[in-house]
Amino acid sequence: MFSQDVQTFLAVASAGSLSAAARQLNVAPMQVSRRIAALEEELGVRLFHRTTRSLTLTAEGEAFVPYARAMADAEAGARAELNPASGAASGVLRMTAPSGFGQSVVLPMLPGLLEANPELRIDLDVSDRQVDIVGQGLDLALRIAPLEDSELVAKKIAANPRLICASPAYLEKHGHPATLGGLDQHRCIQLNSVGRWPLVVDGKPIRKRIEGVITTSSVEAARTAAVQGLGLALLSYWDVFRQLADNSLVRVRLNDAAMEDLSVWAVIPSRRYVPNRVKVFLGALQQELSDLVERCGPPYGDQTPVPRLPE
Repeated sequence: MFSQDVQTFLAVASAGSLSAAARQLNVAPMQVSRRIAALEEELGVRLFHRTTRSLTLTAEGEAFVPYARAMADAEAGARAELNPASGAASGVLRMTAPSGFGQSVVLPMLPGLLEANPELRIDLDVSDRQVDIVGQGLDLALRIAPLEDSELVAKKIAANPRLICASPAYLEKHGHPATLGGLDQHRCIQLNSVGRWPLVVDGKPIRKRIEGVITTSSVEAARTAAVQGLGLALLSYWDVFRQLADNSLVRVRLNDAAMEDLSVWAVIPSRRYVPNRVKVFLGALQQELSDLVERCGPPYGDQTPVPRLPE
């Protein structure tokens, strides 16, 4: 019964009222009230402030939320491990992804994922800001930038090298830059987050200053500007793989410099009690990326893989 009480607590905390939680759980409101009362008695604390008009978490209730989620996730994970037939994902997957990768890869795969897992819900933050996944109570973060959170668990999902690209119309009009110095004669599209373009020369990382004819904070805007023929853009493979496949963008290679090697990383708070919904999502994501590479080509094309930057 304790696990049912915990599930009820999470439903009430999420819904904000007993009646809404009852509808979500398909039980009577009185049953919800009794389960919350039983849980409070078991824990010896009051979890909610109740008035005739509102219901809010107490400080103890706020503190109990992550533990309740961990218990619910552990139970769901055990059921999935012990009974593979019941391994479909369920519950709310709270996650964050970079804007470009989220728009080009994650969102298009969600219809199939949700159809295969009808009890699954997605709470997706598509943003280029680095989110504190522990503090925000997230299950998963997909990240492109080099990782800084040493206490988190990270798994490499796919290669995602940066590349310089431009539209065929731009290159026909302005020519192909062949060297690092040749970039100075070209119009460039600059992301606010990448003030200088990171490149690799003779195995060493450098930062190339460029003059942006357009500067934007949005990967989608930079990609659109490049497709429209407004200049060269430095983006990562999974930001532009569709445009490379349909030839609306062309990869530009330099003779004396290689591109920085990045990866797509899945970051989770802990190895313990990884929710089944996270495992199911990551399995679907890896399959999606494998299918896309087969249809659109590998990240490096016919180029020798970019050497890793020095540790």
